[in-house]
Amino acid sequence: MGVIINILAESWHLLLEASVYILFGMLVGGLLKVFLSPSFVADHLGKGKFGSVIKAALFGIPIPLCSCGVLPAAASLKRQGANNGATTAFLISTPESGVDSMAITYALLDPIMTVARPVSAFITAVAAGISENLLHTQKDEDWKQVIDRSCPIDNCCDGNECPPEEHARHHSFLEKLWAGLKFAVDDLWGDLAGWFFAGLLLAGIIAAVIPQELMTRYLGGGIHSMLIMLLVGIPMYICATASTPVAAALILKGVSPGAALVFLLVGPATNVTSLSVLFGLLGRRATAIYLVMLSLFAVLSGLVLDMIYSGLGVSASAIAGQAGEVVPYWLQFTGAIIVILLSVRPLINLFRRPIPRNKTGEGRKSGDDISLESLQADHKTECRTPT
Repeated sequence: MGVIINILAESWHLLLEASVYILFGMLVGGLLKVFLSPSFVADHLGKGKFGSVIKAALFGIPIPLCSCGVLPAAASLKRQGANNGATTAFLISTPESGVDSMAITYALLDPIMTVARPVSAFITAVAAGISENLLHTQKDEDWKQVIDRSCPIDNCCDGNECPPEEHARHHSFLEKLWAGLKFAVDDLWGDLAGWFFAGLLLAGIIAAVIPQELMTRYLGGGIHSMLIMLLVGIPMYICATASTPVAAALILKGVSPGAALVFLLVGPATNVTSLSVLFGLLGRRATAIYLVMLSLFAVLSGLVLDMIYSGLGVSASAIAGQAGEVVPYWLQFTGAIIVILLSVRPLINLFRRPIPRNKTGEGRKSGDDISLESLQADHKTECRTPT
Protein backbone atom coordinates (compact mmCIF):
# COMPACT_ATOMS: atom_id res chain seq x y z
CA MET A 1 0.00 0.00 0.00
CA GLY A 2 2.87 2.36 0.77
CA VAL A 3 4.34 1.79 -2.69
CA ILE A 4 1.00 2.55 -4.35
CA ILE A 5 0.66 5.76 -2.34
CA ASN A 6 4.20 6.80 -3.36
CA ILE A 7 3.43 6.11 -7.03
CA LEU A 8 0.25 8.18 -6.91
CA ALA A 9 2.04 10.98 -5.02
CA GLU A 10 4.80 11.16 -7.65
CA SER A 11 2.22 11.14 -10.46
CA TRP A 12 0.21 13.91 -8.76
CA HIS A 13 3.35 16.02 -8.35
CA LEU A 14 4.10 15.74 -12.08
CA LEU A 15 0.49 16.60 -12.95
CA LEU A 16 0.69 19.74 -10.82
CA GLU A 17 3.84 20.92 -12.59
CA ALA A 18 2.49 20.18 -16.07
CA SER A 19 -1.18 21.18 -15.76
CA VAL A 20 -0.95 24.87 -16.72
CA TYR A 21 1.31 24.07 -19.67
CA ILE A 22 -1.05 21.34 -20.84
CA LEU A 23 -3.90 23.83 -20.96
CA PHE A 24 -1.72 26.33 -22.82
CA GLY A 25 -0.70 23.69 -25.33
CA MET A 26 -4.33 22.69 -25.87
CA LEU A 27 -5.26 26.31 -26.53
CA VAL A 28 -2.51 26.83 -29.10
CA GLY A 29 -3.27 23.47 -30.70
CA GLY A 30 -6.91 24.42 -31.13
CA LEU A 31 -6.00 27.78 -32.65
CA LEU A 32 -3.60 26.08 -35.08
CA LYS A 33 -6.43 23.84 -36.23
CA VAL A 34 -8.65 26.82 -37.04
CA PHE A 35 -6.20 29.42 -38.30
CA LEU A 36 -3.63 27.19 -40.04
CA SER A 37 -5.57 25.81 -42.99
CA PRO A 38 -4.61 22.29 -44.22
CA SER A 39 -4.87 23.58 -47.79
CA PHE A 40 -2.26 26.25 -47.01
CA VAL A 41 0.07 23.55 -45.72
CA ALA A 42 -0.48 21.32 -48.73
CA ASP A 43 0.11 24.20 -51.15
CA HIS A 44 3.74 24.37 -50.02
CA LEU A 45 4.67 20.69 -49.87
CA GLY A 46 4.52 19.64 -53.50
CA LYS A 47 7.29 20.54 -55.92
CA GLY A 48 10.92 20.71 -54.86
CA LYS A 49 13.37 18.26 -53.35
CA PHE A 50 14.62 20.61 -50.63
CA GLY A 51 12.22 23.49 -50.02
CA SER A 52 9.18 21.25 -49.61
CA VAL A 53 10.99 19.11 -47.05
CA ILE A 54 12.12 22.09 -44.97
CA LYS A 55 8.61 23.54 -45.03
CA ALA A 56 7.06 20.20 -44.07
CA ALA A 57 9.44 19.85 -41.13
CA LEU A 58 8.70 23.40 -39.97
CA PHE A 59 4.95 22.93 -40.38
CA GLY A 60 5.07 19.72 -38.38
CA ILE A 61 6.99 21.08 -35.38
CA PRO A 62 4.12 22.99 -33.70
CA ILE A 63 1.24 20.70 -34.71
CA PRO A 64 0.11 18.58 -31.71
CA LEU A 65 -0.39 15.13 -33.24
CA CYS A 66 0.93 11.84 -31.89
CA SER A 67 2.37 8.97 -33.91
CA CYS A 68 -1.06 7.55 -34.70
CA GLY A 69 -2.85 10.84 -35.29
CA VAL A 70 -0.19 12.04 -37.73
CA LEU A 71 -0.75 9.11 -40.11
CA PRO A 72 -4.12 10.20 -41.55
CA ALA A 73 -2.84 13.79 -41.73
CA ALA A 74 0.23 12.65 -43.67
CA ALA A 75 -1.91 10.48 -45.93
CA SER A 76 -4.06 13.53 -46.67
CA LEU A 77 -0.99 15.62 -47.52
CA LYS A 78 0.34 12.90 -49.82
CA ARG A 79 -3.03 12.57 -51.52
CA GLN A 80 -3.12 16.35 -52.01
CA GLY A 81 0.23 16.27 -53.81
CA ALA A 82 2.97 16.29 -51.17
CA ASN A 83 6.04 14.37 -52.30
CA ASN A 84 7.52 11.43 -50.39
CA GLY A 85 10.30 13.51 -48.86
CA ALA A 86 7.91 16.14 -47.53
CA THR A 87 5.59 13.44 -46.22
CA THR A 88 8.51 11.71 -44.49
CA ALA A 89 9.66 14.99 -42.90
CA PHE A 90 6.13 15.72 -41.68
CA LEU A 91 5.81 12.20 -40.26
CA ILE A 92 8.98 12.68 -38.20
CA SER A 93 8.77 16.27 -36.98
CA THR A 94 5.07 16.25 -36.07
CA PRO A 95 4.89 13.43 -33.48
CA GLU A 96 8.34 14.24 -32.06
CA SER A 97 7.31 17.76 -31.15
CA GLY A 98 4.27 20.01 -30.77
CA VAL A 99 3.19 23.07 -28.86
CA ASP A 100 1.66 20.90 -26.15
CA SER A 101 4.70 18.68 -25.66
CA MET A 102 7.10 21.65 -25.79
CA ALA A 103 5.08 23.40 -23.09
CA ILE A 104 5.12 20.30 -20.89
CA THR A 105 8.84 19.81 -21.58
CA TYR A 106 9.46 23.33 -20.25
CA ALA A 107 7.36 22.56 -17.19
CA LEU A 108 8.87 19.18 -16.30
CA LEU A 109 12.43 19.45 -17.61
CA ASP A 110 14.49 22.57 -18.38
CA PRO A 111 14.99 25.21 -21.10
CA ILE A 112 17.91 23.33 -22.70
CA MET A 113 15.81 20.21 -23.30
CA THR A 114 12.87 22.37 -24.40
CA VAL A 115 15.00 23.80 -27.22
CA ALA A 116 16.87 20.58 -28.02
CA ARG A 117 13.69 18.61 -28.62
CA PRO A 118 12.21 20.58 -31.56
CA VAL A 119 15.65 21.38 -33.01
CA SER A 120 16.59 17.69 -33.09
CA ALA A 121 13.19 16.82 -34.56
CA PHE A 122 13.64 19.41 -37.32
CA ILE A 123 17.17 18.28 -38.25
CA THR A 124 16.15 14.61 -38.28
CA ALA A 125 13.06 15.32 -40.39
CA VAL A 126 14.97 17.39 -42.94
CA ALA A 127 17.75 14.81 -43.28
CA ALA A 128 15.30 11.94 -43.78
CA GLY A 129 13.08 13.88 -46.19
CA ILE A 130 15.92 15.13 -48.39
CA SER A 131 17.47 11.64 -48.46
CA GLU A 132 14.18 10.20 -49.68
CA ASN A 133 13.75 12.85 -52.39
CA LEU A 134 17.33 12.45 -53.62
CA LEU A 135 16.91 8.69 -53.92
CA HIS A 136 13.46 8.91 -55.49
CA THR A 137 12.98 10.54 -58.90
CA GLN A 138 9.55 12.02 -59.51
CA LYS A 139 8.23 13.41 -62.77
CA ASP A 140 6.90 16.94 -63.02
CA GLU A 141 3.38 15.77 -63.79
CA ASP A 142 3.36 13.85 -60.51
CA TRP A 143 3.43 17.14 -58.59
CA LYS A 144 -0.12 18.06 -59.58
CA GLN A 145 -2.14 18.81 -56.47
CA VAL A 146 -5.82 18.50 -55.65
CA ILE A 147 -6.08 20.69 -52.57
CA ASP A 148 -8.84 20.34 -50.00
CA ARG A 149 -9.85 23.96 -49.41
CA SER A 150 -13.01 23.28 -47.41
CA CYS A 151 -13.74 25.45 -44.40
CA PRO A 152 -11.95 24.14 -41.27
CA ILE A 153 -14.64 25.67 -39.01
CA ASP A 154 -17.83 23.93 -40.10
CA ASN A 155 -17.34 23.00 -43.78
CA CYS A 156 -19.64 25.84 -44.80
CA CYS A 157 -18.03 25.87 -48.26
CA ASP A 158 -15.55 23.84 -50.26
CA GLY A 159 -13.28 26.86 -50.83
CA ASN A 160 -12.92 26.22 -54.55
CA GLU A 161 -15.62 28.64 -55.67
CA CYS A 162 -15.37 30.85 -52.61
CA PRO A 163 -12.50 33.37 -52.62
CA PRO A 164 -10.55 33.64 -49.34
CA GLU A 165 -11.62 37.25 -48.82
CA GLU A 166 -15.26 36.23 -49.12
CA HIS A 167 -14.86 33.22 -46.85
CA ALA A 168 -13.18 35.42 -44.23
CA ARG A 169 -16.58 37.08 -43.72
CA HIS A 170 -18.36 33.79 -43.02
CA HIS A 171 -17.14 33.46 -39.44
CA SER A 172 -16.32 35.96 -36.74
CA PHE A 173 -13.20 35.74 -34.62
CA LEU A 174 -15.26 34.48 -31.67
CA GLU A 175 -16.74 31.71 -33.81
CA LYS A 176 -13.26 30.64 -34.87
CA LEU A 177 -12.02 30.81 -31.28
CA TRP A 178 -14.92 28.69 -30.04
CA ALA A 179 -14.37 26.13 -32.82
CA GLY A 180 -10.68 25.95 -31.90
CA LEU A 181 -11.43 25.47 -28.20
CA LYS A 182 -14.00 22.79 -28.99
CA PHE A 183 -11.48 20.95 -31.15
CA ALA A 184 -8.84 21.22 -28.42
CA VAL A 185 -11.11 19.75 -25.74
CA ASP A 186 -13.07 17.18 -27.74
CA ASP A 187 -10.59 15.97 -30.35
CA LEU A 188 -7.06 16.93 -29.33
CA TRP A 189 -7.27 16.17 -25.62
CA GLY A 190 -9.71 13.36 -26.32
CA ASP A 191 -6.90 11.63 -28.22
CA LEU A 192 -4.17 12.48 -25.70
CA ALA A 193 -5.83 12.12 -22.28
CA GLY A 194 -5.50 8.35 -21.98
CA TRP A 195 -1.90 8.39 -23.11
CA PHE A 196 -0.99 11.28 -20.83
CA PHE A 197 -2.34 9.65 -17.69
CA ALA A 198 -0.72 6.36 -18.67
CA GLY A 199 2.56 8.27 -18.97
CA LEU A 200 2.01 9.91 -15.57
CA LEU A 201 1.40 6.52 -13.97
CA LEU A 202 4.50 5.02 -15.60
CA ALA A 203 6.55 8.02 -14.48
CA GLY A 204 5.27 7.56 -10.93
CA ILE A 205 6.31 3.89 -11.01
CA ILE A 206 9.79 4.80 -12.25
CA ALA A 207 10.20 7.48 -9.58
CA ALA A 208 8.88 5.38 -6.71
CA VAL A 209 10.08 1.85 -7.49
CA ILE A 210 13.17 1.70 -9.75
CA PRO A 211 16.47 2.18 -7.87
CA GLN A 212 18.51 5.20 -8.94
CA GLU A 213 21.71 3.16 -9.01
CA LEU A 214 20.30 0.89 -11.72
CA MET A 215 19.47 3.82 -13.99
CA THR A 216 22.79 5.54 -13.42
CA ARG A 217 24.76 2.35 -14.13
CA TYR A 218 23.20 1.51 -17.50
CA LEU A 219 21.76 4.81 -18.74
CA GLY A 220 24.07 7.41 -17.25
CA GLY A 221 25.56 8.44 -20.59
CA GLY A 222 27.60 7.19 -23.53
CA ILE A 223 26.75 5.44 -26.77
CA HIS A 224 25.47 2.32 -24.99
CA SER A 225 22.85 4.41 -23.15
CA MET A 226 21.62 5.85 -26.43
CA LEU A 227 21.39 2.41 -28.07
CA ILE A 228 19.45 0.97 -25.13
CA MET A 229 16.97 3.85 -25.30
CA LEU A 230 16.73 3.36 -29.05
CA LEU A 231 15.76 -0.29 -28.61
CA VAL A 232 13.25 0.62 -25.92
CA GLY A 233 11.68 3.56 -27.76
CA ILE A 234 11.27 2.26 -31.33
CA PRO A 235 8.60 -0.40 -30.68
CA MET A 236 6.87 1.55 -27.89
CA TYR A 237 3.47 3.10 -28.55
CA ILE A 238 3.57 6.46 -26.75
CA CYS A 239 2.82 10.04 -27.75
CA ALA A 240 5.04 13.09 -27.23
CA THR A 241 2.88 14.42 -24.40
CA ALA A 242 2.89 11.13 -22.48
CA SER A 243 6.61 10.54 -23.05
CA THR A 244 7.58 13.81 -21.34
CA PRO A 245 6.76 12.90 -17.72
CA VAL A 246 8.43 9.53 -18.30
CA ALA A 247 11.60 11.29 -19.50
CA ALA A 248 11.46 13.63 -16.49
CA ALA A 249 11.27 10.68 -14.12
CA LEU A 250 14.17 8.97 -15.90
CA ILE A 251 16.38 12.07 -15.64
CA LEU A 252 15.59 12.49 -11.95
CA LYS A 253 16.68 8.88 -11.48
CA GLY A 254 20.08 9.55 -13.05
CA VAL A 255 19.50 8.87 -16.75
CA SER A 256 21.59 11.19 -18.92
CA PRO A 257 19.66 13.99 -20.71
CA GLY A 258 20.96 12.67 -24.04
CA ALA A 259 19.50 9.21 -23.43
CA ALA A 260 16.22 10.81 -22.36
CA LEU A 261 16.22 12.85 -25.59
CA VAL A 262 16.62 9.66 -27.63
CA PHE A 263 13.51 8.31 -25.91
CA LEU A 264 11.63 11.57 -26.53
CA LEU A 265 12.49 11.41 -30.24
CA VAL A 266 12.01 7.76 -31.19
CA GLY A 267 9.21 6.87 -28.76
CA PRO A 268 6.56 9.18 -30.26
CA ALA A 269 7.77 8.83 -33.88
CA THR A 270 7.77 5.04 -34.19
CA ASN A 271 5.86 2.00 -33.07
CA VAL A 272 5.15 -1.41 -34.51
CA THR A 273 1.66 -0.44 -35.68
CA SER A 274 2.58 2.77 -37.48
CA LEU A 275 5.56 1.18 -39.24
CA SER A 276 3.24 -1.24 -41.04
CA VAL A 277 1.17 1.68 -42.29
CA LEU A 278 4.29 3.60 -43.33
CA PHE A 279 5.29 0.62 -45.44
CA GLY A 280 2.00 0.87 -47.34
CA LEU A 281 1.94 4.66 -47.48
CA LEU A 282 5.52 5.40 -48.55
CA GLY A 283 6.96 2.07 -49.67
CA ARG A 284 9.79 -0.20 -48.54
CA ARG A 285 12.70 2.12 -49.35
CA ALA A 286 11.15 5.21 -47.77
CA THR A 287 10.26 3.28 -44.61
CA ALA A 288 13.86 2.02 -44.34
CA ILE A 289 15.19 5.57 -44.80
CA TYR A 290 12.72 6.76 -42.18
CA LEU A 291 13.98 4.25 -39.60
CA VAL A 292 17.69 4.59 -40.38
CA MET A 293 17.77 8.38 -40.37
CA LEU A 294 15.56 8.63 -37.30
CA SER A 295 17.76 6.20 -35.35
CA LEU A 296 21.03 7.78 -36.52
CA PHE A 297 20.09 11.37 -35.75
CA ALA A 298 18.38 10.49 -32.47
CA VAL A 299 21.60 8.91 -31.20
CA LEU A 300 23.73 11.78 -32.54
CA SER A 301 21.38 14.32 -30.94
CA GLY A 302 21.63 12.50 -27.63
CA LEU A 303 25.42 12.47 -27.71
CA VAL A 304 25.59 16.16 -28.64
CA LEU A 305 23.12 17.09 -25.89
CA ASP A 306 25.20 15.29 -23.26
CA MET A 307 28.24 17.23 -24.50
CA ILE A 308 26.30 20.51 -24.19
CA TYR A 309 25.27 19.78 -20.59
CA SER A 310 28.82 18.71 -19.75
CA GLY A 311 30.34 21.76 -21.44
CA LEU A 312 28.02 24.13 -19.59
CA GLY A 313 28.62 22.35 -16.31
CA VAL A 314 24.87 21.88 -15.83
CA SER A 315 23.29 18.85 -14.17
CA ALA A 316 19.94 18.01 -15.77
CA SER A 317 18.77 16.17 -12.66
CA ALA A 318 19.40 19.29 -10.56
CA ILE A 319 17.14 21.58 -12.56
CA ALA A 320 14.57 19.15 -13.96
CA GLY A 321 11.12 20.43 -13.12
CA GLN A 322 12.23 23.83 -11.87
CA ALA A 323 10.55 25.59 -14.79
CA GLY A 324 7.22 24.56 -13.32
CA GLU A 325 8.06 26.34 -10.08
CA VAL A 326 7.50 29.74 -11.66
CA VAL A 327 3.77 28.96 -11.54
CA PRO A 328 2.21 29.49 -8.08
CA TYR A 329 0.80 26.43 -6.36
CA TRP A 330 -2.80 27.66 -6.42
CA LEU A 331 -2.64 28.03 -10.20
CA GLN A 332 -1.01 24.60 -10.57
CA PHE A 333 -3.73 23.07 -8.42
CA THR A 334 -6.50 24.81 -10.36
CA GLY A 335 -4.96 23.71 -13.65
CA ALA A 336 -4.68 20.11 -12.44
CA ILE A 337 -8.35 20.05 -11.45
CA ILE A 338 -9.35 21.47 -14.85
CA VAL A 339 -7.21 18.88 -16.66
CA ILE A 340 -8.81 16.08 -14.62
CA LEU A 341 -12.32 17.37 -15.34
CA LEU A 342 -11.58 17.66 -19.06
CA SER A 343 -10.24 14.10 -18.99
CA VAL A 344 -13.27 12.43 -17.39
CA ARG A 345 -15.22 11.84 -20.60
CA PRO A 346 -12.19 10.74 -22.72
CA LEU A 347 -11.13 8.28 -20.01
CA ILE A 348 -14.66 6.88 -19.66
CA ASN A 349 -14.85 6.43 -23.42
CA LEU A 350 -11.42 4.81 -23.35
CA PHE A 351 -12.43 2.11 -20.89
CA ARG A 352 -15.77 1.53 -22.62
CA ARG A 353 -14.11 0.98 -26.00
CA PRO A 354 -13.00 -2.58 -26.72
CA ILE A 355 -9.35 -3.07 -27.64
CA PRO A 356 -9.23 -3.28 -31.44
CA ARG A 357 -7.57 -6.13 -33.22
CA ASN A 358 -4.56 -4.83 -35.06
CA LYS A 359 -5.24 -5.34 -38.74
CA THR A 360 -3.34 -2.26 -39.78
CA GLY A 361 -1.34 -2.81 -42.91
CA GLU A 362 -2.48 -6.42 -43.45
CA GLY A 363 -2.62 -7.29 -47.11
CA ARG A 364 -1.06 -4.00 -48.17
CA LYS A 365 1.89 -3.85 -50.44
CA SER A 366 4.39 -1.11 -51.03
CA GLY A 367 2.82 1.61 -53.13
CA ASP A 368 -0.79 0.53 -52.55
CA ASP A 369 -3.24 3.42 -52.23
CA ILE A 370 -4.32 3.89 -48.63
CA SER A 371 -7.51 5.84 -48.09
CA LEU A 372 -7.60 8.63 -45.56
CA GLU A 373 -10.82 7.25 -44.15
CA SER A 374 -9.29 3.82 -43.42
CA LEU A 375 -6.32 5.42 -41.64
CA GLN A 376 -8.62 7.58 -39.54
CA ALA A 377 -10.75 4.58 -38.61
CA ASP A 378 -7.75 2.40 -37.76
CA HIS A 379 -5.64 4.88 -35.84
CA LYS A 380 -8.03 7.17 -34.03
CA THR A 381 -9.24 4.15 -32.07
CA GLU A 382 -5.69 2.91 -31.45
CA CYS A 383 -4.54 6.36 -30.36
CA ARG A 384 -7.12 6.38 -27.60
CA THR A 385 -6.46 2.80 -26.49
CA PRO A 386 -3.15 2.31 -24.62
CA THR A 387 -1.95 -1.28 -24.70
